[in-house]
Amino acid sequence: MATDVVMPQMGESIFEGTITKWLKKPGDKVERDEPLFEISTDKVDAEIPSPSAGVLKEIKVNEGQTVPIQTVVAVIDGAGAAVATPAAAPAKAAAPAPAAVAPAPPPASRPSTPAPVAQASSPAAPAAAPQRAAGERIHSSPLVRRMAAEHGIDLAAVPGTGAGGRISKQDIEAVISAAATPAAAPSTPAAAPVRSTPPPPPSAAPAPPAVSGGQVHVAFESAVPREKMYFGNYTVEPMSNMRQRIAEHMVASKRVSAHVYSVDEIDMTKVASLRAKSKDEFEKRYETKLTFMPFFVKAAVAGLRAFPTMNASLDGTNVILHKEINIGIAVALDWGLIVPVVKGADEKNVLGIQRTLNDLAERARSKKLKPEEVQEGTFSITNPGVFGGLFGLPVISQPNVGILGLGMIEKRPVVINDSIAIRSMCYVTLSYDHRVVDGAVAHQFLHKVKETLENWAEPVL
Repeated sequence: MATDVVMPQMGESIFEGTITKWLKKPGDKVERDEPLFEISTDKVDAEIPSPSAGVLKEIKVNEGQTVPIQTVVAVIDGAGAAVATPAAAPAKAAAPAPAAVAPAPPPASRPSTPAPVAQASSPAAPAAAPQRAAGERIHSSPLVRRMAAEHGIDLAAVPGTGAGGRISKQDIEAVISAAATPAAAPSTPAAAPVRSTPPPPPSAAPAPPAVSGGQVHVAFESAVPREKMYFGNYTVEPMSNMRQRIAEHMVASKRVSAHVYSVDEIDMTKVASLRAKSKDEFEKRYETKLTFMPFFVKAAVAGLRAFPTMNASLDGTNVILHKEINIGIAVALDWGLIVPVVKGADEKNVLGIQRTLNDLAERARSKKLKPEEVQEGTFSITNPGVFGGLFGLPVISQPNVGILGLGMIEKRPVVINDSIAIRSMCYVTLSYDHRVVDGAVAHQFLHKVKETLENWAEPVL
């Protein structure tokens, strides 16, 4: 019995996915729940297990293709009979359907009358798209809504081509592209009257390069192919789906939020001493390593409680003050970056935060995270110090209004009570959205974080 393998829905707001890698090929045996292929969505990268045991009979969607949820991407033959050869599947997927492209009519058969207006519509508004009634709910993902807000597009006027009239990312990109591209000329324009005047003279030669301060500035024309602007030996690598999503989110955050940065220095000697004395017993008792991150999370919680404006997001002209404290922790992956969220961080002790961090980081690296585990963050922390960075100026993770950056903890000479002492010091930075947070609140928040860490009193065992 054949079993269809479908593109799963990885969360309520996710309606499509991109197949990044097939882990099996046609003709391979697969076991139930054995990883079959990898997908990438707006939220997470994940391995998808096989729904049944058998032989992979056919692959219907190739690597790199993005398809809606519930699309059949492969077929598993439970009996193992009539297995397609490995070469047959790609050829079958690549061969276009005979009726997919209608042959163009000969020029003589074209009507002399202009084409109807409906046929001249742009690709962003196909004639077959259903019309919405007044007050009808608009179905779209958070990514689509954000893209529409950034470009000033009214979603009510965008026809959706997805299931049930849902507006997909491709729909909104088509509208954006149509707005940026001048309308194309009709394919059969009416005959123009004969010009009685001579054609205009050829355009003047381009102006010579401008010289300023002994340097020559040459403006490249947009018509020049990009590959001709590369010089010497180079390698061109396409961006992965995750890299593209990271790029979109980072550019959108810089465009949307008014980024301002504040820096402070924290004496981590007390915390470093406590961790050094407790880490062996902590690992023996709880079977998990003790890192510095739970201390920073607890300090951030204290700051967010004292200054709730930092635990907020902006919706138009409304500031949303969140009662829950959900802290996103940036996790570096070999293929990108992801920010899983510690939900209810204010309700956890050091052990609870450490276990949650270890679990999220491990599953992020093995592509086992669920979409809801990277959503609903109200504040973020990133740790470039773990890679030796003195400090960084991170980009805010939308829709948060702040992100805390942690520098490397290192011993430095400092002045204490007019004496020079060796202390474990750490720079911390706060990137905040000046539309919501003022400098006074940002520095008060940082001071609360600093005060909590320098006067640490909570036991870890």
